Amino acid sequence: MRLAFLGTPGPAVASLRALVEAGHEVAIVITRPDRRRGRGNELSASPVKVAALDLGLLVSHDLADLEGLDLERGVVVAYGALIEGSVLERLAMLNVHFSLLPRWRGAAPVERAILAGDEVTGVAVMSLEEALDTGPVHLERTLAVDEKSVSTLMHELAELGAKALLEVLSSPELLANPRAQVGEATYAKKLTSETFHLVPSMEPVMLLRIVRLERAFTLVNDRRLRILRAHATTSSSHDAGSMDVSNGTISLVSTNGAVALDEVHPEGSTPMAASSWWAGARLDGAVTRWS
Repeated sequence: MRLAFLGTPGPAVASLRALVEAGHEVAIVITRPDRRRGRGNELSASPVKVAALDLGLLVSHDLADLEGLDLERGVVVAYGALIEGSVLERLAMLNVHFSLLPRWRGAAPVERAILAGDEVTGVAVMSLEEALDTGPVHLERTLAVDEKSVSTLMHELAELGAKALLEVLSSPELLANPRAQVGEATYAKKLTSETFHLVPSMEPVMLLRIVRLERAFTLVNDRRLRILRAHATTSSSHDAGSMDVSNGTISLVSTNGAVALDEVHPEGSTPMAASSWWAGARLDGAVTRWS
């Protein structure tokens, strides 16, 4: 099938490569413009652009470049911008979405599934509509969330989505007969920096869910500390907001319990074991607070 592919971040690459390996003709790849990253403020191409160029595909940042091309269908995987109805009128598009619709429509479905404690998530291959993630679904596949980090879960969903996409494209029956979404819609709103801020008023289970998003941080004596890995621990007699230091274990005491720190990343340093950070920081457990 002669296709256009629209995608931007790393999880979209699995679908792009799967299409090419399956023999589909990807006539053009549309991705978001290069962004400035890092201390040097140099322009950096999206993972989809890097992969497309490696595959020898035509790449563009402009949806207008779809015009005039002889295309059978478009495929969208985490493109990162809404596609206007006028474009969809000219070219029918399939969207690989990383949730079981209508649950978690929107920008951050995988993260929201983790934060909500969902036991199961999955992928939905749907027909794209102008409204946000409302289109009928051609195929769904499920996946257990377990205690996976966001990167692990995203990788598994990307691979699952690529397989589901190929299944839909190879089946005239699935292509022709999508079903309307059924159930209560929930929206996966964008994440902000505060989403990742661990505070003492949170229950331990929520603290650990946020750590699994891989961007968690807290303030220890008003200095920022990233929390890379942590695990559940027994309840502490200390008050919420204090640090429990015992038998080489460093714990954040919160509402109704505590979490033990395994690996952290202090400001101005490199990732290290929590015990090494504590020893090097020379903090006093009796007065140290996190917030």
